[in-house]
Amino acid sequence: MTFYDILVFIHIFSAIIGMGPGLIMTFVVTKAKPTNMTELRHAFAIRNSLHILTMVGGTLLLITGIWMGFINPYWFSQGWYMTSLILFLVALAFGPFLLKPRSIPIKKLLKEYQGEEIPETYYRLSKKLFKAEHIENIIFIIIIALMITKPF
Repeated sequence: MTFYDILVFIHIFSAIIGMGPGLIMTFVVTKAKPTNMTELRHAFAIRNSLHILTMVGGTLLLITGIWMGFINPYWFSQGWYMTSLILFLVALAFGPFLLKPRSIPIKKLLKEYQGEEIPETYYRLSKKLFKAEHIENIIFIIIIALMITKPF
């Protein structure tokens, strides 16, 4: 097994570890249909655990993907590679610019809210967060399709 083969192996497993949980994080909360704040907090705790896998896998994806590009410099002239790389960087930018500002009020609500009834504020805030996450997931699906098909 060559060094490049090892990078490909790590890259593929990183995609599974990082992208898999990332694609279902929203559904952990929405499909659980929590009926009270205790259930909602539990769903977000599970979601946060999945987020750690997403961050580790995503970091390894970026590192191994760029490393493979340096081993095969012609990839930097390939449309599928450059488009994937740019889309990945755009998706990374979602974190600090779209997801974090939408997550902070929800985390604050989960921490400070005293009752058991889920407040209407949560639904309004989560709708904005989940919409941004769905857009990010579409970007990741496009990246996966580009990596598999290498269409241009």
